[in-house]
Amino acid sequence: MTDALSSIIWAPFLPPWLLAALAGLCLLPGLYGALRGRRDVLWRVGAILLGLLWLANPRQIHPHMQTQPQDALLVVDVSPSMDIGQRKAFVQQARAQLLRQGRALHDLTIHELEVSGGHGQGTRLFDAMDHAALSLNNPAGIFLLTDGMDHDIPDQLPPSLKDMTGRIIPLHLLLSARGEETDRRLRVLSAPPYVIIGQTAHIRVQVDDLGTPGGQPVDILDHGPDGQTNILAHTKSGQPVELDVPVTHAGLTLKELTASPLPGEASLRNNSTIIQLQGVRDRLRVLLVSGVPNQGARVWRTLLKADPSVDLVHFTILRSPDTEDDTPLSDLALIPFPTHELFAQKINSFDLIILDGFRNQNILPESYLENIARYVRKGGGLLVVGGPEMTQPGTLQDTPVGAILPAHVPSEQGIMTQPFSPRRTTLGLSHPVTQALPEQGPWGKEWGPWYRALRTDQTQGRTLLATPSGAPLLVLDQKGQGRVAMLLSDQIWLWSRGEKGGGPQAELLRRLSHWLMKEPELEENQLDAHIEQGQLHVSRTSLAPLANVQADIIDPDGHHAVLPLSPVPRRDGIWTGSLPLPSRPEQNGRIWTVQQGGLSTTVALPETNPLEDQDLRSTATRMASLVSRSGGGLFWLGTGTIPEIRQVAEGHPLHGTGWAGLPLHQSALAAGGSSTAFLPGWLALILILAMMGLGWWREGR
Repeated sequence: MTDALSSIIWAPFLPPWLLAALAGLCLLPGLYGALRGRRDVLWRVGAILLGLLWLANPRQIHPHMQTQPQDALLVVDVSPSMDIGQRKAFVQQARAQLLRQGRALHDLTIHELEVSGGHGQGTRLFDAMDHAALSLNNPAGIFLLTDGMDHDIPDQLPPSLKDMTGRIIPLHLLLSARGEETDRRLRVLSAPPYVIIGQTAHIRVQVDDLGTPGGQPVDILDHGPDGQTNILAHTKSGQPVELDVPVTHAGLTLKELTASPLPGEASLRNNSTIIQLQGVRDRLRVLLVSGVPNQGARVWRTLLKADPSVDLVHFTILRSPDTEDDTPLSDLALIPFPTHELFAQKINSFDLIILDGFRNQNILPESYLENIARYVRKGGGLLVVGGPEMTQPGTLQDTPVGAILPAHVPSEQGIMTQPFSPRRTTLGLSHPVTQALPEQGPWGKEWGPWYRALRTDQTQGRTLLATPSGAPLLVLDQKGQGRVAMLLSDQIWLWSRGEKGGGPQAELLRRLSHWLMKEPELEENQLDAHIEQGQLHVSRTSLAPLANVQADIIDPDGHHAVLPLSPVPRRDGIWTGSLPLPSRPEQNGRIWTVQQGGLSTTVALPETNPLEDQDLRSTATRMASLVSRSGGGLFWLGTGTIPEIRQVAEGHPLHGTGWAGLPLHQSALAAGGSSTAFLPGWLALILILAMMGLGWWREGR
C-alpha cells in the first residue's frame, strides 16, 4: 500500500488553489450538517468533495520493469567423507547435469565452489559459502551437493542466503545417497594416559548406532597385529562397557578395538579406534649425594624435584670426619647421615645414584662402596659428576667404585682451567642422550662456555661430549646389567645461569638420568617407526656396526614385506628407510608391526579427520530446517533424481517434484513508464450519483 501511494502523481484539470477554495467552501455546509444532525447534507458534501478529487486527477505511475540476470552458486562438498561408497559418483553426475542446464537458461550464470574440509577441522561449508556469495552480483539461489554432514551449520539464515536487498534466496540441498543412512561408531569414554608396568589399564568404551534405535547387540573385538581378532566383550549399542588391558612393558602399547558391523551402515571407518597406553615405572627413586655444597647441587635438585615421577633423596656432606670443626653436629644436620640404611639395606630400591663432587675421605666404609659397584653390575644406574676432588686423596677412583668408572683422572695435571664450549662428538650426534639436544638458542651457534674440566689418562665406553680439543667431557658405559656415566666437569650449572647464553642443561641432565634408568626411548639399540603422509618411516639405531640392514614390515593382515634401511650420512649408527602404504579397505586393521635385529615396534595409522569421522551418515536431518526456511528443496541423488532448474516468478513456490526454482527478480528502468487514472471518470460519476441519491433519500426520511 505504501509503494502504491508513493507512485501517485497529480495532474489537476483546474488550478490547485481553486480546488482548495472550493473544498473549503464545501466544508462549511458539511460542518453545519454535522452539528444539526443532517445526514443528507453530509452525503451531498461528500459527493461534491469526491468530484473535486476527480478534478485533481490523481494518476498512478507504472514504471517499465526488466528481469535481472541471475547468479547461482553450485557448492560441491569434496571432504574426506565424500569418498565413502558412491557419493562422489552421485555428486559428479549431478554437478555435470546442473552445469549443462545452467548454460541452457537465459541470463543465468552458475558459479562453482569446491569445499575440501578435513585437516582436523571437519567440513565447513557455510564459511566457504558466505565468502563466495560476496562476489555474486544478483544471487538467486544455492545448490549444495553434499552428504549433509557439516560442522558449521548456523542457527539462523547465514548471509549467503540473502541478497543485497535482504530478500531470502533458496538453498537447494542435493544429498549423495538414496535416503537416510545409518552408521555405527566406537567411542573411548575414558582411558588412562599412563599405566604402571605390570598393572591393568581400565578402559571404558561405548558403541553408538546413529540413525537407528540403540540397544542392538554388538561385539567388541581386539584386532591383533597378525590379522586375527579376539572377542573382548558382548554388549549392546548405547551402553558403556569396561575393558581391562594389561600393560607388560615400558613405553607405548597400542591396542586396536573394533565394533562388529551394523547391517547396512554407511561406513566401517569409525567402527574401530586405537588405544595408546604409556607404560611407566612406579615412582623412580633417585639418591643424590653432594660431597660439598656447590652450585651444581641446586641444578640437580631443581631438575629432579620438577619431575613428578621421581622420588628424590638428597644428602649433602657438610663436614668430613677428619675436618677440625667445633660446630656441633646438631647445627649441621637435622638427622645423621644414614649410611647403613642407604648403602646396605635400601641401596637396591633406588633406580639411580648420583655422586656429585663426592670425595670419600672415610665417609663410607669399603663394604658400602663395594655395594655401590655391585648395585651397578646388577642393573642399577650411577652418575659421577667430577670436580677437583677427583685429583685429591680419597678419590672414588681408589675405591671399589673405581673399577666401574668409565674414565680415570690422574692426580697430577688432572685439571684444565680455560674457557671452552662443550661439543658433541661424532657418536654424540647419533646417541639418543645427546642426539636431540637443541643447537640453536639464546647461546647462538655454540653453547655457553665452561671454565674447568678434568683431564683423563684413560677412558672406556662411549664419549658423547668433548672439549674443542677432543678431551672427553661426558662418558657413558655399561657394566654388567647396569649403566654408569661420568661428567668430567662440575660447571654445567653455568648453563642454568645463562653464562653467555647458557646451554641445554635441563634437557641434557634429564636425558642422561633417564638413560641411566633405562627409559625405552633413550635406548642405544632401538627401532622406531612413524607414519606420515601415507609413508611408513623406519629408523634403526645401533652403536654396534650392522651390515645389510633390512626391516620386516608386517601389515595389519599379517602379510610381510622387506624394507632395506640405508645409513644416514654424517650420523653414525643410524639407518633409515621409508615405504609407501597401500590404500586399504575400511574393515581392515590400522596397526603395522616393524621388526629388525630382534627388536620390534608397532605404529598405527593416524586419525587424520577425527571430527569428520564422528558421524559418517548421509542425512538431511542437520540441514532440513535451514533448507525449509530458505524456501529450497531437498533431493536424494541416489534415487536418480537430479532436479530440473526452473526460473520462476518472484513469490511463487521455489521447488517441486523433480525441479528446483530460482526466483526471477525485477528492477525498474531508470527512464520510461506509463500512468493510469487513480480514480477513473466513470467510477467517480457512479460514486457521486450514488452519494447524491443517498442524500435525497435521507432528506425524505
